[in-house]
Amino acid sequence: MYVTPEQIQSANKTNVETLLAVANAQFAAFEKFANISAGAVKTAFEDSINNTRALLGAKDVQEFVALQNSFAQPAIEKAIAYSKSVYEVATEANAELSKVAERRVSEWNEGFVTLLDKVSKNAPAGSDVAVAAIKSMLAAGNSAYDNLNKVARQATEIAEANVNAATETVRGMAKAKKAA
Repeated sequence: MYVTPEQIQSANKTNVETLLAVANAQFAAFEKFANISAGAVKTAFEDSINNTRALLGAKDVQEFVALQNSFAQPAIEKAIAYSKSVYEVATEANAELSKVAERRVSEWNEGFVTLLDKVSKNAPAGSDVAVAAIKSMLAAGNSAYDNLNKVARQATEIAEANVNAATETVRGMAKAKKAA
């Protein structure tokens, strides 16, 4: 069995398309991270200027301390929002890269099974057992890959729930501290 130039060209095209899909996903994530970070830096700078002006306008120590304490809650809220935005972008990028990987694995499996079928037609008598064993190993590998994907998705869901719970805990602690 020989590899034709068309097969090589098709494989190269598939590899380039996969590479471009990964690069696009990474660039989109990088762009989102940059926008989030730029917005956070701008907001932090503006807040520090406003806070400094307010502190300079304090008439006594008590007002100064009260102003400082009032700056904590908004800063915590903004830090939580920033962290959550970064987490969401990372999760989206991970999901997109996982889709690309799943497509590539699926294409590879289809190609391998097709090749195996072609080889088995020209194989000597009695090689059916070996071909069946290889197909069985491929099916087992695919099953393991699917199980790993399910576990990864569950871990992501658990991590997201933990992030949300931690966020609410921090918010609750900040509100309780403010009330005290």
